[in-house]
Amino acid sequence: MNEDMQDFPRWRRDVALFLTGQTISLFGSMIVQYAIMWHLTLLTGSGTVLALAGVLGFVPQAIVSIFGGVWADRVNRKLLIIGADGTIAVTTLVLAVLMLTGFDSLWLIYVTLAIRSAGAGVQTPAVSAFIPQITPERKLMRVNGINNSVQPAMMLIAPAIAGAILANMSIVTVFLIDVVTAVIGIAFMIAIPVRRAVTRAGDDLPGYFDDLVEGARYTFRHELVRWVLVFFAVMMLLAAAPSYVTVLIITRTFDGGVLELTINELAFSLGMIIGGSIQAVAAARWNRVLAMMIGGMATALLCIALGLGPDLLAFYALMLGAGISVSFFSTPGMTLLQEQVEKDRQGRVFGFVSIVTAVAMPVGMAISGPLADVVSAETVIVVAGVLMVVIVAILTAVPSGRRAIHAGKAPQDPPRNEDDFPV
Repeated sequence: MNEDMQDFPRWRRDVALFLTGQTISLFGSMIVQYAIMWHLTLLTGSGTVLALAGVLGFVPQAIVSIFGGVWADRVNRKLLIIGADGTIAVTTLVLAVLMLTGFDSLWLIYVTLAIRSAGAGVQTPAVSAFIPQITPERKLMRVNGINNSVQPAMMLIAPAIAGAILANMSIVTVFLIDVVTAVIGIAFMIAIPVRRAVTRAGDDLPGYFDDLVEGARYTFRHELVRWVLVFFAVMMLLAAAPSYVTVLIITRTFDGGVLELTINELAFSLGMIIGGSIQAVAAARWNRVLAMMIGGMATALLCIALGLGPDLLAFYALMLGAGISVSFFSTPGMTLLQEQVEKDRQGRVFGFVSIVTAVAMPVGMAISGPLADVVSAETVIVVAGVLMVVIVAILTAVPSGRRAIHAGKAPQDPPRNEDDFPV
């Protein structure tokens, strides 16, 4: 999969357009995400309501990703991204109009979350597979690192704006901002000339179902890909899902409101910026798998610390550290798959990545949300952290983990032995 830089003569321009457009679009989506979660938290104070919102926000993505990954390998990925963004924008606009006319039931928010999630099921595999289509392999870690620092930079602004809007205006304003940012993001995507279309061998594409089956077979028989999927599933289930419980700690333990919730998100976002920036500058030669293991173990220990009852300032500091550690397993993992998986299979592989993460998130939230209504939210996070320590240690020690470390070398190192990970 080694490629010459001459194959990407304008890659800096194309990557800049892509990342800028996606960041602007994501900025609007993040405002909606924070505003809805805080709106539900302040309105109901219920962990069950938050869990239901999380389930509806992720389960449709998992279902649609089954098909979205195949589409990303069969049709123009650029058009898929534009279509998904457009559908999400139209749905959000309809919700805003309905709420302006007096409809403000919770089910409207739930339906919108489900439709937006379905759009992400199409968009997420296409975006992950589109980046290596416009980026030289040697630059993937740097581009992913930049992406994982620019996006949290927008996250620093989004909570503040969401909090200011909720404090002074209605949530409808948030929805309208999201529509505008989606339109801008689509305009940037249109400006990218995709010259290097992904092609298949032969003149005829296999049947859709055959493509789906072949992608599933490849994903789950390829030991390295399977190991990464298991790692992501563990981290999403035990780290990402319980992290939503931190809003309950802020409101229950610290009696916080919009300001405290905003600072909590700002701390995590700043950590993501720091982690992404470090990787963009210094991680090109890092072993991808070792970075994932270190990031995973650090995240586990920070989860335990968050639940041990620190004061509010210490809680914010730990959230900063969690942001750094999360970026250290997510960015190398995605980069590793982009480097190791053939381009005409990346859509389906990232489709299954999206399924795994999307299923793990609502499952974890469906457990941790109601559980936080029975025991303390701090207990939920501590238990999740302890389980993470154990599982990450096991994934490191098993033979497939040791082989993954060998395969996780950066592209500048000697090429991997194809026999190490048979397909």
